[in-house]
Amino acid sequence: MSLLVIGTLAYDSIETPFARRENVLGGSAVYFSLSASNFGPVRLVGVVGGDFERKDLELLSTRGVDVRGVERVADGKSFRWSGRYEADWNTRTTLETQLNVFEHFDPKVPKNFRDSTFVFLANAEPKVQLRALEQCSSPGFVVADTMNLWIEIRRDELLEVLRRVDGIVLNDEEARMLTGERNLIKAAAKVRELGPRYVILKKGEHGAFLFGEDVRYALPAYPVDAVIDPTGAGDCFAGGFMGYLAAADCVEAPTLRRAMLYGTVTASFCVQGFGVEALEAKKRAQIESRFNEMLEFVTL
Repeated sequence: MSLLVIGTLAYDSIETPFARRENVLGGSAVYFSLSASNFGPVRLVGVVGGDFERKDLELLSTRGVDVRGVERVADGKSFRWSGRYEADWNTRTTLETQLNVFEHFDPKVPKNFRDSTFVFLANAEPKVQLRALEQCSSPGFVVADTMNLWIEIRRDELLEVLRRVDGIVLNDEEARMLTGERNLIKAAAKVRELGPRYVILKKGEHGAFLFGEDVRYALPAYPVDAVIDPTGAGDCFAGGFMGYLAAADCVEAPTLRRAMLYGTVTASFCVQGFGVEALEAKKRAQIESRFNEMLEFVTL
């Protein structure tokens, strides 16, 4: 298994109807890596400032994440995000985003990472994703994430990313914005015409869809008894999905469906704590237990 992720390492300040936390460890690559590491080793490329605590890199290392691709800018500040969730959990307001060292991030994929078979391009400016991908020698399966901002202001570069990846992760709003289609099935078909063989549509508490030429699959979200913080759930879904695929070293339809289920249950752990706290000590056996519960929910 060789799984590479390029994305953000960050500190978040999160406000929910029930609590507020400051300077919580986060970032797309952190959530992804902690989730994917349940299935095997992960190679991480990102950038942090001098304020990024070594204990947080050590946490990743202890979970089997190779952090030698994390660049430290000693006189810079790490990416920071602040947001507030409303009681329905679907309404999120970004209060502040500080790109800091990530604003001029030029990804440098270490030579011993460049042979990675499975690659996840976490949400970042499309030109950053392309620069990272160009350094990978012969990736077998590449999936990218994006956001509405890049669809609005970096559409041409994003379309180039879509031509060069095997899969794309979008939420329903992003899919509609990218294609102009209200119907999500039609939207997914149009996205596939832009290049990727597979489209994963995230619908938060309503689950996720997978569309491809050889597979169409839908799953509800795992029903948790209490949501604490939904930050990073989509990245955890991607981590579970890609982590399982890399461990299986297979992208055939049955494996993709199982990967969707693993992504769903991995994300369900994420929302049960602030930041990554519910992921830090999670073991594969707990993932498998919830996987089997989920099978009972979706099997006749």
